[in-house]
Amino acid sequence: MLRRLKQHLLIFFSVIGPGFITAVVDNDAGGIFTYSQAGARWGYLPLWTLLPITVLLIVTQEMCSRMGAVTEKGLSDLIREEFGLRVTFFMMLALVLANLTNVMANFAGIASSLELFHVSRYISVPLAGLAVWLLIVKGTYASVEKVFLFACSLYVCYIASGILVKPDWKEAAIYSVRPVLMLDPSYITMIIGMVGTSVAPWMQFYLQAAVVEKGVTAKEYAESRIEVIVGCIVMSVIAFFIIVACAGAIWSNKPQDIQDATDAAKGLRPFGDWAYLLFCAGLLNASFFAACILPLSTAYTVCEGLGFESGVNRRFREAPIFYWLFTGLIVLGASVILLPNFPLVKMILFSQVINGVLLPVVLIFMVLLVNKERVMKEWVNSRFYNVVAWTAVVIMIGLTAALVAITLRDLGLR
Repeated sequence: MLRRLKQHLLIFFSVIGPGFITAVVDNDAGGIFTYSQAGARWGYLPLWTLLPITVLLIVTQEMCSRMGAVTEKGLSDLIREEFGLRVTFFMMLALVLANLTNVMANFAGIASSLELFHVSRYISVPLAGLAVWLLIVKGTYASVEKVFLFACSLYVCYIASGILVKPDWKEAAIYSVRPVLMLDPSYITMIIGMVGTSVAPWMQFYLQAAVVEKGVTAKEYAESRIEVIVGCIVMSVIAFFIIVACAGAIWSNKPQDIQDATDAAKGLRPFGDWAYLLFCAGLLNASFFAACILPLSTAYTVCEGLGFESGVNRRFREAPIFYWLFTGLIVLGASVILLPNFPLVKMILFSQVINGVLLPVVLIFMVLLVNKERVMKEWVNSRFYNVVAWTAVVIMIGLTAALVAITLRDLGLR
């Protein structure tokens, strides 16, 4: 029994990476802003949403990980093979646009977090862009994954800052399991935003591509599935502490809206330099981490979908389209942040609209693919899992449609 347990543990640590990294990096600059706003404006009330969010995330991520392990192909590659090049091409266009706006948001997160320490964005953004480029272009998948896993560990900063604030843990525990529904439009918008920022289209493409490049197969899938689930739970734990920190530091004094994630960091300052510094460090780490992942995910997706060579293990001359697309996204994303009076909040709202339009389409393709016996063999969804998966699809379609409608309304009012 001990030998079998040891074998499972060894396999688990050999496959850890894709699922864990994908889920944790979901807490990027936009996600941190959303969770910070939820805590600052509504206190502990939104915590109950994290349980269904975790379930939805596990369902979608598990299907992608399983497809990657069984077919040894990326999601866009499968969509092209099963549904045609035309469908794939238009999906790739939408995904590139959505991911580009998210890359901008994360370079803005790098700039704003370092500006709190009086580092000009004209220094921090170019240096961060160069560091991102060198990490991916000069590294291999194994070395890049090690850096990403280290970056995942730094999210503990949010847990520490939440503890240092000394929030009302009893109230936090109560509202973690007690659903609170109100007809207040801003509260409904906040709930939709929390769900929308937690399950994004890029995640599905990156996870499946990473599973394939890491070489995870159906034989190791049981351990890979555990890794995916653990990553989703860790993502929700981090979101929990971000909300709790802002509820204890800002909402408990005066409920208010915040303009960006740095406002949340400033709100923690009265609780000590460590609470403030750790939140800032978490924002910088999350923004840099996501600035690596998002252009990488886009390059994977487009090259797989259109049939070009891709992968971090290949050199620049072996996969020129992959690396030039990756480079272009970094240059564009970083350059826009250097423009004067850049409308960050409006850009984040715009990226959510595109994600909202694209996500339900991606989810439908995923469920159709995972149920094709010709593609998945005996690894198709069970009847129970199909009920859960289609329910998740229906919920996400409803929520993202509402998010698009509300965000378009807000953009029209600005």
